[in-house]
Amino acid sequence: MAGKHFPTGGLRSTSFPFSSSLAVTSLSLLALFLTFFFFFHNNSSSSRCVLISDPLDSPLHLSKRNPNPSSDAGPPPEYSFVASLEKFLTTRAPPFSSSSPADAAGSQSVVPDDGGAPTAAAKALDDSMWKEETESLYGDPLDPWSAPSVVRVYVYDMPTKFTYDLLWLFRNTYKETVNLTSNGSPVHRLIEQHSIDYWLWADLIAPESERILKNVIRVHRQEEAELFYIPFFTTISYFLLEKQQCKALYREALKWVTDQAAWKRSGGRDHILPVHHPWSFKSVRRFMKKAIWLLPDMDSTGNWYKPGQVWLEKDIILPYVPNVEFCNSQCLHDAQSERKTLIFFRGRLKRNAGGKIRSKLVEALHNTKGVVVEEGSAGESGKAAAQNGMRRSLFCLSPAGDTPSSARLFDAIVSGCIPVIVSDELELPFEGILDYRKIALFVSSKDAVQHGWLIKFLKNIDSRQIKEMQINIAKYSRHFLYSSPAQPLGAEDMTWRMIAGKLVNIKLQTRRSQRMVEGSRNLCTCECRPGNITRVF
Repeated sequence: MAGKHFPTGGLRSTSFPFSSSLAVTSLSLLALFLTFFFFFHNNSSSSRCVLISDPLDSPLHLSKRNPNPSSDAGPPPEYSFVASLEKFLTTRAPPFSSSSPADAAGSQSVVPDDGGAPTAAAKALDDSMWKEETESLYGDPLDPWSAPSVVRVYVYDMPTKFTYDLLWLFRNTYKETVNLTSNGSPVHRLIEQHSIDYWLWADLIAPESERILKNVIRVHRQEEAELFYIPFFTTISYFLLEKQQCKALYREALKWVTDQAAWKRSGGRDHILPVHHPWSFKSVRRFMKKAIWLLPDMDSTGNWYKPGQVWLEKDIILPYVPNVEFCNSQCLHDAQSERKTLIFFRGRLKRNAGGKIRSKLVEALHNTKGVVVEEGSAGESGKAAAQNGMRRSLFCLSPAGDTPSSARLFDAIVSGCIPVIVSDELELPFEGILDYRKIALFVSSKDAVQHGWLIKFLKNIDSRQIKEMQINIAKYSRHFLYSSPAQPLGAEDMTWRMIAGKLVNIKLQTRRSQRMVEGSRNLCTCECRPGNITRVF
């Protein structure tokens, strides 16, 4: 055992020179390794970024992405319908046709059946769309094309008699005409109020280099689309064409759309139809009741929309285009000290249907201090009077008109005036996103028409609540402005956000309808709904 013992000191003295050299060598190698590692890491990191991004930037994906992802906002937005339309027609539209839209409409167009067997073209399109959806579902999760927040829309290229010719007709007549509807409303101003079909379409077909919205993409292949937009200006044609000419054009538009393979594939469930004025497209819209309608309200009375035609699960409520100028932050600041009127109303005091509440409100508010109630007048002077009155008032009365909604609500919001809504059946735009309790007061018709009740109610509102509502109105007002180019969180953007929330249910209803056997009681059609009544669950 003693012979196997090695003295510690002897071992150290004989091995030191070797271990010292080894340590130095090891440190040198370690330093060299670390230098190489950091150099390689920095370069390989950038290489990995290229490898990740290359597939997204390849030509295969260019047609599915915004080719100009720059954040540059571009020129200031235009909020005037007339000014925006003038620029649109002179820069992007074909010249005005010598024949009117009515002349080109075939009065003998056949009204199609509501439904029918899918054609071979519809079946082929359905197969192509399934392949696209499968690729998106199982494809690269980093591909922005597959993001569920991006809505892919195919815009029909309809004959110009349904689109550009109608826009030219409005443009060439609005300066000279002073014609009124049967209830005294100026026709061309009504068209402006309901011009949502123009704002949405103009944004969709604009060059991608000019568009700002990123949550909706126009696609040029139908199999890539989730939704199909019908660019027919139903309100212009209703007001500016003779009655029989208008009906003929409606029938031809109906046949053109329902003949499309995409319509036959889904029965129209994934098609977007702008019918924002309640009188527009009325003679034939029952044949397109499965489509997504863009509406001002629901109207549960059945006066404007028949039971089973509209409901919140499929349709979108959109705001009117405001009649008054937008009051920006500086305007709101300047107007704050001028708001001396407690409650203001200017408009038609006698209306039909639900609007009969107006005459009762006038009687209940008569000769009350702090109240301004005026009969409205058409034209620029009437617009200026309404705008000035709203900017000088704390609250703005918003009663029902012929329908539950009216443009007055949105005029009040963009004027910084707190709306007092007296419309029991009103449905509101973007309510899945916005909480109107933060910017408006809701009063039942039963209470509002009692003498003295409304004024007492308003005077008892805490000043802190009023201040909070004014701050929220300043934030919310941008959501009700249509513009060119369409702006983030503007009315167009909010529209597509609401539609995106319906996509899964739209696909559900489409696929169920495609696989249900004939005679199945599980296939709910529009007729099985009791009416245009929104129930609170």
